[in-house]
Amino acid sequence: MAEEELPPLGHVLVTGGSGFLGNHIVKLLSGRKACSKLTVLDLQSPANPVSGVDYQNGDLTDYDAMLPLFQKLRPDAVVHTASPNHFNRSKEMMYKVNVDGTRVMVRVAQESGVKAFVYTSSASVIHDTKSDLINADETYPLIMGKNQPEYYSNTKAEAELHVLASNRTAEHPKFLTAALRPSAMFGEGDVQLLPPGLSAYFKGQTKIQIGTNENLFDFTEITNVAHAHHLCLAALLTTRDREDKGGAKPLDHEKVDGEAFLITNDSPVYFYDFARMCWAAAGDQTKPEQVWKLSKDVGLMLAWIMELVFGLFRFGNPNLTVQRVQYMCMIRYFNIDKAKHRLGYQPVVKMEDGVRRGVKDALYRGVVVGQPPELKGKKYD
Repeated sequence: MAEEELPPLGHVLVTGGSGFLGNHIVKLLSGRKACSKLTVLDLQSPANPVSGVDYQNGDLTDYDAMLPLFQKLRPDAVVHTASPNHFNRSKEMMYKVNVDGTRVMVRVAQESGVKAFVYTSSASVIHDTKSDLINADETYPLIMGKNQPEYYSNTKAEAELHVLASNRTAEHPKFLTAALRPSAMFGEGDVQLLPPGLSAYFKGQTKIQIGTNENLFDFTEITNVAHAHHLCLAALLTTRDREDKGGAKPLDHEKVDGEAFLITNDSPVYFYDFARMCWAAAGDQTKPEQVWKLSKDVGLMLAWIMELVFGLFRFGNPNLTVQRVQYMCMIRYFNIDKAKHRLGYQPVVKMEDGVRRGVKDALYRGVVVGQPPELKGKKYD
């Protein structure tokens, strides 16, 4: 659905609106003039706040502080993106924010009259980090507990279950919820995907490939994820408005509330093709015939040795880890027909354009380990 066809959203509150995804959602909604009011709830305001946005600082896990704030603000809809960094080592913090914090947000949203609640989940909730995912869709089960080695993914899945179970409850029958599951987000402001990948270029590691590069992988440009959130908000609020006016509930095949949706760029690429696209945008000129290919088993062995050495001598985190080797060699792409049909979702930023913008931005911010100091703050054409 084109943005000009979307209905106004009213007052929208975005949790984690100072973070990577949250900030993009805020900028997109503000730029499209989609809201009568836009509020951000985060621990702190961003260095470059969006003009016209109301920034509220607070701890979203604190119910006693959040309820009066929501009752004062009276948002029509909530987008809940707040989450610790994927690589955060504190399980206690991960659970407190992702699970307890989500429960608090749902509760205060219900008790303050919020109409629609969109939760940012993750495509990783249906992945065990080892098996290939080939054209996986929303019928795949959540991987949790002992079957889920990634604690982050386990907490996202637990929170998603709570959000979807809170849709149309007996106590709050008009409270509508949905969850979006983006896969491998990248783009401007990125700190988790592009910077580590680009550091391989500046460390002279682009001539080494682990695996056969026959594994398709879904990466998702961040503006597309923000766009999907806009579509989902609009769908939930439209459903609520229609029902408030006496209209019928949506049929099962068009239902958005109570549902989860996978979100990608709808263009899976071979893993190393994406990496080389990023390296080329940073200036790499490595030719295919110059690449030295290692088997997955050799890569895993090298990664294990590096993790052991770095751990023993407390050098920090190595650039090559067992988990990264596994991801470099696995197939992981998704079917997003559900989002296309029910949300009207189509990517608005192509992969190549997103990579070019994201790489330039990462170098400009100086967040790539090993990049020449003079590239920080440098403007590109």
